[in-house]
This record gives sequence, C-alpha cells and structure tokens, in this order.
Amino acid sequence: MGTTVRRDGSWELPEGLGQAIRGTAEEIAALVRSAGDTALSVPGSEWTVGEVAAHLAMANELMADLAAGRERPYGDGTPRSLAAANAQSLAAFTERRAGPLATMITEQAGAFLDALSRTAADGPAPATPLGVMDRSVLASYLLTHMLGHGYDLARAMRRPHMIDPARVSLCMPFMLSVMPRVADPVATARLRARYRIRLRGGAEFAVSLDGGEVRVTPGPPQRRADCTILLGPVAFLLIALGRLDPWRAIARGQVLAWGPRPWLGPRFPALFTAP
Repeated sequence: MGTTVRRDGSWELPEGLGQAIRGTAEEIAALVRSAGDTALSVPGSEWTVGEVAAHLAMANELMADLAAGRERPYGDGTPRSLAAANAQSLAAFTERRAGPLATMITEQAGAFLDALSRTAADGPAPATPLGVMDRSVLASYLLTHMLGHGYDLARAMRRPHMIDPARVSLCMPFMLSVMPRVADPVATARLRARYRIRLRGGAEFAVSLDGGEVRVTPGPPQRRADCTILLGPVAFLLIALGRLDPWRAIARGQVLAWGPRPWLGPRFPALFTAP
C-alpha cells in the first residue's frame, strides 16, 4: 500500500484509506447520536460513552492539526504519559452531549483529510504521540485509533462493531511501524526469537527479537521462523489493541501457532503494550 504523488507535487492516500476514515467516523457518529445516555459505562474501561466520544473528537482534532503541520505535544509516547494526557484533556474539555460530539468527530476527520490533500509530497513528516510518521502512516494511525474506540462504543451499546478485514489491512502500516516502539523492554530484554505472523486472507509480517532489539518487516522472514502464528485479521487487531484476551482467542481456536518453538506463540502478545 503506497502513496501516490500527483503532478503538482501533492499526494494522495493509498486506495481506500480516505474512504475508510470518513466511513468509520460517520459510523461512530451514528453510534454516538443513538446513545440514550452518554453516561453509560464502557465495558472494560473507566470511561463512559460520553468520555470515549469526547476523546475521539479531541483526538481527531489533534490528528487534523498534525496533518496540517501544527505541533501538538501529547505525552512522550509511553502508556503512562498518554493516559495522563488523555485524563488532562478530558478534564479540560467538558462537552459530553451526543450531538455536538458526533459532529466534531466527523468534522475533524474531514479536516484531517482536507489537510492531507493540501500537503506537499516532500513536506516534513509530523511528530505524533508515537513518533515521527509519514502522512500515510499517520492516516493509518487515525483509522486504527477510531476503530479501537468505535469497538468500545459498539460494545457499550450492544451494537455491531465496524472492524472488518478490509479496514484492518489499512491499519497495518501503522501497526507495523509502531510495534518496535511499544515493545515491552522487560519482556523482550533476554528473548531471541523469529516470529512469522500470518493474517488469514491478509497481511504477513516478520518480527525478530534479539536481546531487546525488535525488528518488524513486511512479508515472510528471510530465515526460518521459530514460531508461526496464524489468526484472523479482526482478532489480530483486537488483541493488538488490548480489546481481546489472547488466551480466550487461543481457547476458541482463533489463534494457531506452530514451528520449532511453538510455545513462543502465547508469549507474543505480552511482548507489546497496546498503543
């Protein structure tokens, strides 16, 4: 999935990514508008529906600013700092009404795409809460972030979520770029292993760990993997974002592992912290 540079020096997103961002924002907005009570608790979270919607509205605005080239410091990329930044922003932004938040979510997703469409192909890469990213990876980041919280809202309201294999494929540039950054230094410190991760009907990538160094590359590993993990793309994203217990997925047969060191399979999710 690559970026196309136009004749005027600007560029456009990989096919389907802009449409996925708009569509996901609209589906989330529809969920929020249908909420009878935004004080409803979100399962597995300390947030309410209104707080999740407010977070999404502010995050989409932050991403739009980054796409436009404006600096927006937001933590240092560690889970603790991001949690603190989230709490601070929610305390400062007190809107919890469904209508205004739904409108802001879609408007800021549109502002993000508009900002990208005006950006020169050789413009500087934005500095995000999870490191410097080119704009196509930034767009993949925005989609991934919306899908994670959109899933939370759908669960809270007992509605179908919007994660599907096509959208997961558009999340992969961000997921692969951020994995080394969110690797747990304690869990990976003494581990030497080569993983091959295969998503059913989708992407394949390799993860190499060597004494704390983590390398992630698209495609199969150049050398034989110690452990191959096969799972569906939706299960992969939910596990990676901390929304699905990997042991539950293994028990349901959603995750398979084999190779010379198959016991490395269940260890893999614990090597990373959900972004």
